[in-house]
Amino acid sequence: MGTSKKKSALGDNILGGGLDALFGQQGVTTTSATNDTVRELPLTQIVANPYQPRHVFNEGGLRDLANSIKENGILQPIIVRHAPEDASRYEIMAGERRFRASQLAGKETIPAVVRAYDNQTMMQAAILENLQREDLSPIEEAAAYKMMMETMRLTQEQVAKRLGKARSAVANILRLLTLPQEVQDWIQAGDLSMGQGRTLLGLHNKRRVVPVAKRVMNEGMTVRQLETLVNQLNEAGEQKPMVAEPTPFIRETQHALEDKFGTKVKISRNQRGAGKIEISYLSDDDLNRIFDVLNINLD
Repeated sequence: MGTSKKKSALGDNILGGGLDALFGQQGVTTTSATNDTVRELPLTQIVANPYQPRHVFNEGGLRDLANSIKENGILQPIIVRHAPEDASRYEIMAGERRFRASQLAGKETIPAVVRAYDNQTMMQAAILENLQREDLSPIEEAAAYKMMMETMRLTQEQVAKRLGKARSAVANILRLLTLPQEVQDWIQAGDLSMGQGRTLLGLHNKRRVVPVAKRVMNEGMTVRQLETLVNQLNEAGEQKPMVAEPTPFIRETQHALEDKFGTKVKISRNQRGAGKIEISYLSDDDLNRIFDVLNINLD
């Protein structure tokens, strides 16, 4: 029942060529005590891959997999290595979802293949296993690309070539990691889409990214509606001021009002200190939203 040593630890069809096709056999050591023999290991002796870039696992999917394991058992063994600091324990190289689901199913052991991998190969394997997941979020995908570049010393173009993707696709995903952490968390949770995240990157004034993102979620804005808003905010921000450069107090007040209303606000004043406040809006609905923020009821 052992699998061939010529096969990848993660199977033959990982992103087109398998782990061996991507990395070769460097970092893999096979000994008489470390081979492809399937053995039953206690779950209590197994820990997650320390280089695992994924931190969120879909609970519903894990429950479904746990039910399947209860009915059919584990159809494919997980791949582990001996923990470097404790040979009596094992670190998962591939199969963490099966490991977690087995815990949920109340299993005490799990079928596993023990192999000897160095740290770099463990890291690379964790990245690649995650990249093949169908439910991988854009932020997790971006983090995996970044880790590939850092740990394997690859350029964006080299990452794209290894994964069979366009370099522009890799670059666009990586740009999501430049968004504020709060916005990244919303994309990770599915509250914002990758398209909305990419559109938010187009805001010239980065202070507006978080309040505009909140507005997108509150109003259920589409990517097209968000593009219109971003263009309007950018165009308004590029207009030349009617008067001299605003004072720090005016700038701070203007930013505070923009954060509150989620739209462009302009404060101008004359030499005597009198002036006006302009609040931009996109539509009648947008105007009513601003009235709500101001607690103005026109009924």
